[in-house]
Amino acid sequence: MEMDFERCYRAVDSRDQRFDGWFYTGVTSTGIYCRPSCPAITPKRQNVRFFPSAAAAQGAGLRACRRCRPDAAPGSPQWDVRADVVGRAMRLIADGVVDRAGVPGLASRLGYTERHLHRMLSAEMGAGPLALARAQRAQTARILIETTDLGMAEIAFAAGFGSVRQFNDTLREVYASAPSELRTARGRQPAATGAGTITLRLAYRPPLHARALLDFLAVRALPGVDEVRDGTYRRGLRLPHGTGEVALTPADGHVAATLRLTDLRDLAPAVARCRRLLDLDADPTAIDATLAADPALARAVATEPGVRLPRAVDGFEMTVRAVVGQQIAVSAARTTLTRLLLTHQVDHEVDRADGDRTPGQPHDQPGSVAGPLRGFLSAEELLGLPDSGFGMPSARRETLRGVARAVVGGDLDLAPGVDREEAVRRLLALPGIGPWTANYLAMRALGDPDILLSTDLAVRRGAAALGLPDTQKTLDGYADRWRPWRSYATIRLWRAA
Repeated sequence: MEMDFERCYRAVDSRDQRFDGWFYTGVTSTGIYCRPSCPAITPKRQNVRFFPSAAAAQGAGLRACRRCRPDAAPGSPQWDVRADVVGRAMRLIADGVVDRAGVPGLASRLGYTERHLHRMLSAEMGAGPLALARAQRAQTARILIETTDLGMAEIAFAAGFGSVRQFNDTLREVYASAPSELRTARGRQPAATGAGTITLRLAYRPPLHARALLDFLAVRALPGVDEVRDGTYRRGLRLPHGTGEVALTPADGHVAATLRLTDLRDLAPAVARCRRLLDLDADPTAIDATLAADPALARAVATEPGVRLPRAVDGFEMTVRAVVGQQIAVSAARTTLTRLLLTHQVDHEVDRADGDRTPGQPHDQPGSVAGPLRGFLSAEELLGLPDSGFGMPSARRETLRGVARAVVGGDLDLAPGVDREEAVRRLLALPGIGPWTANYLAMRALGDPDILLSTDLAVRRGAAALGLPDTQKTLDGYADRWRPWRSYATIRLWRAA
């Protein structure tokens, strides 16, 4: 978004929620910065400055508004759309790469020098990578202060700060309050119960068609990994420092999230992955306006506004799901994937029993996929499965192993900040990965908003149901009018089928 003063000021004057996360309003007379929809009195023009990021506003010496909580606004939708270096950097920073590997690690992942990366981010975001990561640490710290009873030292290191002093100084600068004052100000809000349990709200831009999201995830849910029950989606997570489990319940204006983490340092990446999974940073108004301009989709958009693009919390998991699902029904793919997971659990239980039992003691009977939810198989775990555990043709089994070997060896990166075009090229170079699989992964694992799966049978059935061209060539040509949101058109065609 261009930082045009008049356009931004009109958005602030009308308190337009659609612009939350696009930019931040700095008020020089009060020394605070707000989201555009802040309910406070509109400041005078001469007292207003606009910033492309919260970090830029903090760098100008402004503190976060306590009324509108600008650090809790939805993320900018442009980071989902953009595939350039700045967009990739923002996705990696949100996933906590700077906290884990520092700015050198971020620069290395992107293939640029630290100096050049700092220059590009400063030009567009008004702040360098360290300042952007620092703003995220402050938000993570505030969440932990207000939703847990952890000690301040524990929160400081869990949020990614290098020292308690750095933690105290940053929070005083960003919120104009000491950490202890933020905890006192939470009032009657109950702290989360249970070690490593955090409850928070994930904001989004309305409208959100929650039923479409939950329906999509429910038919693809795998026992022991994820489930949809009573309007809540629950799933296990594999995170950089450990494992976790999340329960996500769509509500009016936000998604209620309850996270259980084995290591609280994983809070920021867990939140980023949940937001990406549910596509909470999208701009549904812009997407729906483009699709509704086509008379064939206008009725579906009017009936079901805010349909999102369900994405992924783990690129390797989505790759396995896509390969298994090649040319078979969703229900058949779910059966095969369940068998794969059960084989791994049986092996894991037997290994654990071997370690615990005394010599000569018989094995316990392994159970079914049940109990607490856990993350999907890792690439290393898949490589350890026997041939008999795959339950699929040998060619497809070897495709999965080829993907796993590429991931383990570092030849295939499916992280949120990867170069999408390069990732697709590497996927297509693997035996057994064709255009449908690579494009499906570009859409769901890599988050590309402009993919049309025109060879997909369900897409073509949906097109026929809406009176659209239903052959690949004619549908490809027709779909140009849906750019740059063809992935969202694909979701709607699936629903129409």
